[in-house]
Amino acid sequence: MLSPFPSLPITNQPSHHMQTRLKSRITKPKQIMSLFTTAPSDSTPNTYARAVKHQHWRQAMSEEFHALQKQATWTLVPAPAQTPILGCKWTFKTKFLPNGQVDRYKARLVAQGYDQQYGVNYTETFSPVSKMTTIRILLTLALNRNWQIRQLDV
Repeated sequence: MLSPFPSLPITNQPSHHMQTRLKSRITKPKQIMSLFTTAPSDSTPNTYARAVKHQHWRQAMSEEFHALQKQATWTLVPAPAQTPILGCKWTFKTKFLPNGQVDRYKARLVAQGYDQQYGVNYTETFSPVSKMTTIRILLTLALNRNWQIRQLDV
């Protein structure tokens, strides 16, 4: 095939210099699913009842609970009268290394916010949004005034 631009070489490879997983030869193992076999016993559970049967999931739940307590995520208060209490549930995820081996077991305790009703168990909504310039200014202030910085994923 002739190039419409004779001075430019024809290549099948992208010309950018970005390092990608493919260029680094990092690939995820191909997962072959079968409709005829059952899931392995160590698969990721979708209920607390299934997770609690395995030591590694109990350990993951314990680590999550201790992290929530350490970060003072909530304050225990008496339940308000005549107000429904929101429940919570555990979610589970098995994290894998690029070679397919299990890296760790992750458990998260999440609120069942879909049960909320405006005026009953919440009265306002809040969606925090910040610009990168605001974050840079706050980090600069914190650095100059020796403030403690904490990070939280929501």
